[in-house]
Amino acid sequence: MRLRRRSGDKPEALSPPVEIGLTAAIVAVRDDEPLILTTRADGPGAIAALPSGPFDPIRHRTFEIGLREWVAEQTGAPLGYVEQLYTFGDRGRHARAGDRDPHVVSVGYLALTRIGEEPGRRPGAWRSWHDFFPWEDWRKGAPAIIEETIAPGLAAWVSEAPDAVSSSGLSRKVRVHLLFGGGVRAFNEENVLERYELLYEAGLLEEALRDGREAAAKRAPLAALGQPMRHDHRRILATAMGRLRAKMKYRPVIFELMPEAFTLTELQRTVEAIAGRHLHKQNFRRLVETSAIVEPTGEMSLKTGGRPAALFHFRRNVLQERPAPGLRVGIRG
Repeated sequence: MRLRRRSGDKPEALSPPVEIGLTAAIVAVRDDEPLILTTRADGPGAIAALPSGPFDPIRHRTFEIGLREWVAEQTGAPLGYVEQLYTFGDRGRHARAGDRDPHVVSVGYLALTRIGEEPGRRPGAWRSWHDFFPWEDWRKGAPAIIEETIAPGLAAWVSEAPDAVSSSGLSRKVRVHLLFGGGVRAFNEENVLERYELLYEAGLLEEALRDGREAAAKRAPLAALGQPMRHDHRRILATAMGRLRAKMKYRPVIFELMPEAFTLTELQRTVEAIAGRHLHKQNFRRLVETSAIVEPTGEMSLKTGGRPAALFHFRRNVLQERPAPGLRVGIRG
């Protein structure tokens, strides 16, 4: 144990040292499926993780430089758009109470990229983000896992203390209704983190048991509720998903996931994949046309399997024309 002296008095235990980690949630879309890049899990019992590594102030001039270095080393993936998400520093994320190991503060990032033609050659593994969040895909209606597994688990948790109030001032019953009740029209696609944290608090996720949460000790976490991730990487991924779903409505980040030329159907399916919701075709096309965010290339796609479809590309001049050029989709129905 490291010691320090206080003004020449008795030695006292040093606080655990703090390390800064850099963690990236790297998103792409392929075949209408939202993907997340993970490092390969090796050995028995290994679980998926996001690319991450420690910040070295000697080698890395900035956090982002360090992040790109770790991502390149661990996955080989080039990064396009990158933005800082949040700083995750809760004790218990990497260590249990009472130990004196370094406390890791992780700076989370959202990154967007396009998958090349030979993604299998990369050291990293692309996984559907629905492997980790199976309750977030509403493109074909409410996921069956909500009614079959989540609802009974949350009902048992609510029954233990129905009037218990969280820091938000809401009771357990109200929070469950707001985040998982009310059907497709009440489902807010941006509340990914809030839903994850509710399931964690209720002790229904493997991470809650691993972190020693009291609620998880009372009941067996539900293995069907998505695959766990190392440390708190699933929480970081939830934060990234919610940020991307919100941001594409007021910034043109969706085009970081699109090829240079695309059909409007391909654009709609990519937006649906990220949002986890079905969009009305005519309404979506009307929105795209009135937003003037894309323009035709003058060429046609013959890959549609039917009539040739017009190809479009992102109209970059829109960034100078107005401050918030996104796709303000009304994600309902």
